[in-house]
Amino acid sequence: MVNKRSRSSYQVISPLAVTIFAHLLFIAITTLVLVWLLHFREGLAFRTSNKPKIFNIHPLLMVIGFLLIAGEAIMAYTTTPTSSKNHKLYHMILHLIALVAGIIGVYAVFKYHDESGIPHMYTFHSWIGLSTITLFGLQWLLSFLTFLFPGARTSTRSRVVPWHALMGIIIFFMAIVVALTGLVQKFIFLSLTRNEEGLIVNFIGLLILLFGISVGVTVLV
Repeated sequence: MVNKRSRSSYQVISPLAVTIFAHLLFIAITTLVLVWLLHFREGLAFRTSNKPKIFNIHPLLMVIGFLLIAGEAIMAYTTTPTSSKNHKLYHMILHLIALVAGIIGVYAVFKYHDESGIPHMYTFHSWIGLSTITLFGLQWLLSFLTFLFPGARTSTRSRVVPWHALMGIIIFFMAIVVALTGLVQKFIFLSLTRNEEGLIVNFIGLLILLFGISVGVTVLV
């Protein structure tokens, strides 16, 4: 956790400005991902003879549903003017939405590999990706039992809070790494160059990096 002295050093940065910037990045990333998948990659489908359409569900849900929503959940404490109890509930609900989207996104890529005869789990992206979604799920479950379950002790919650925050930001930045390695991997597999699609994929990666930095800054300030 960031101590009070360290936190005070960042007071020159406006939390509102950072969160507004992050929200704008959310919109920009979502727009570019949709343009990429719907215009350049032929669209989305769970059942189709055009197997790449099945794969397209994976980046859609992992970027927009998992990564961006998880970032919004982290920023919930600075973006929503409400009580501490409501902050906690909003934080947990958004993370649950992200988790469900992530699970469906992982299912989509396994389905695509199965139907296309492609081996599973043979790249660094897939290794760290499955590790991240697993840790995310465990983090959510432990957080629910600690912070929302009525039987949890207040002293236990106080001891867990710093570790909860630390693990949360670690898992979030693991998700950033997963997204960026996935984009690089797809860029190479598609043999993209300096064309329109290649530029869109690169800009998605750049904006995701900026989004991650923005979320990290909101934790500091």
